[in-house]
Amino acid sequence: QVQLVESGGGLVQAGDSLKLSCAASGRTFFSLYAMGWFRQAPGKEREFVASILGSGGSTYYADSVKGRFTISRDNAKKIVYVQMNNLKPEDTAVYYCATPKRPGTTRRDEFTYWGQGTQVTVSS
Repeated sequence: QVQLVESGGGLVQAGDSLKLSCAASGRTFFSLYAMGWFRQAPGKEREFVASILGSGGSTYYADSVKGRFTISRDNAKKIVYVQMNNLKPEDTAVYYCATPKRPGTTRRDEFTYWGQGTQVTVSS
């Protein structure tokens, strides 16, 4: 069973940076699978933040974070990161790590396995 554990959330001020990590277990060929970050703010639906192909060669971002967030992965350690710079109060949310069941896909509706989430709060 695939398990994802996020860490690195916290309370920061606007303009600060934060780096989230997601450690994966239960997946033998980690490098074959895309990884993604999503977030959910209070009273809002969960939204896509960023994703990265298994090889790490291609990355995708939501327009709202493009230029501020960077997703990366260490396949040897089975960890995916998101570096978040110039944080804004509207970035406040629970951030979730996710991965699809099927190798190679980056379709957001195929992200099947989810972590428990880590809270990011940005004060103004």
